[in-house]
Amino acid sequence: MAAAPLKAVSLTHVRYQRGDQLGHFLAWVSLIPVFISLGGFLSHFIFRRELQGMFFALGLVISQFINEFIKTSVQQARPETCALLEMCDSHGWPSSHSQYMFFFAIYFTLLSYKGIGLWGTESKWILNLLAWSLALLTMYSRVYLGYHTVAQVFAGATLGMFLGALWFWVVNSVLFCFFPAIEESQFGRKFYIKDTSHIMRLIEWNLICEKENQECC
Repeated sequence: MAAAPLKAVSLTHVRYQRGDQLGHFLAWVSLIPVFISLGGFLSHFIFRRELQGMFFALGLVISQFINEFIKTSVQQARPETCALLEMCDSHGWPSSHSQYMFFFAIYFTLLSYKGIGLWGTESKWILNLLAWSLALLTMYSRVYLGYHTVAQVFAGATLGMFLGALWFWVVNSVLFCFFPAIEESQFGRKFYIKDTSHIMRLIEWNLICEKENQECC
């Protein structure tokens, strides 16, 4: 009886041509969604536990489930180069990497312009430029490395921006009303969940609170 073919977990398995320095760089760029998920959102939950950040992460997870559903439904093949990349057993439309990064970029931008976050108005354009630059680089890397066609990455980017803007509206126009209840719930108290997104210029507010506490002592 023939053994079943083996399949690798490709979370951090990105191929590029030996000696191709640009390909090597873009292979690392292609892993940015992994770094954001594990390094960014996981550390955010451990150290800050802000509801805005948690719903941001939840939106990205929902977006990826939608991406997988569409891929399974459409079943569009990846480019011919996928044979060398061992990726022919998965579908290519839309690109999940592009969708993830453009969801992240649009949501991040909307958060910053709403005044939510630790950055000031002077630096938010730099952070937004970085977010969009990484999104574009990720999209380019998927085509350059042969994982997707141009149409597949543009489809992912478009869907990511649409879902990111939609989820931002849902969170900050509908779900925002439930933030106080979540903070006061048994879950919120147990895991020290909080929301400071309604506080403008958070760093200055924290400094004022510390100064007042010192004066009281």
